[in-house]
Amino acid sequence: MDKFDILLLIARPAAGKSEVIDFLKEIPLPERIKRFHIGSFEEIDDFPMLWTWFEEDALLEKMGHPRLHTTPDGYFKFTYLWDLLIERICLEYQKLMRDFKGDTVILEFSRGSEHGGFQRAFEHLSEDILKKLAIMYIDVPWEESLRKNRERFNPDRPDSILEHGLPDEKLKKMYRDTDWHEDYP
Repeated sequence: MDKFDILLLIARPAAGKSEVIDFLKEIPLPERIKRFHIGSFEEIDDFPMLWTWFEEDALLEKMGHPRLHTTPDGYFKFTYLWDLLIERICLEYQKLMRDFKGDTVILEFSRGSEHGGFQRAFEHLSEDILKKLAIMYIDVPWEESLRKNRERFNPDRPDSILEHGLPDEKLKKMYRDTDWHEDYP
């Protein structure tokens, strides 16, 4: 195999996933294939999906309606919404494949143990994805994730892939603990 069909790029928030994707975009295609086994690619990231939920809930609240997905302090109302994001990634992948002319699809997300971890997320990946999947986990210590999260946050662009961030307390609650190094059954 000279190219991955699907690369699952996972880590804690602010570990460098989006930066890796930006780096790959800058490498000429023949070199990228030779060095990293990634051809022309599209990416699917759950951040824009979840950010839409926050925006919609803020609009609903402003209109006097109940929030659907999140609490006013920015947590998901239901744990199963984390599963829904993975199901949405699978749906977006399925739609992309109808007309995809590229080589590789990069899927990107973060999960912490607090909301089921990677094990729970993997349970919601489709068979079609699982049979073509390669995984790259960027293993950064919690302290580095926290530092980079603080450093990258731009309050004028909270919806930006490269400039969003979480308050320290929320990052700690949701992502400090990870199940990546655990043995799965």
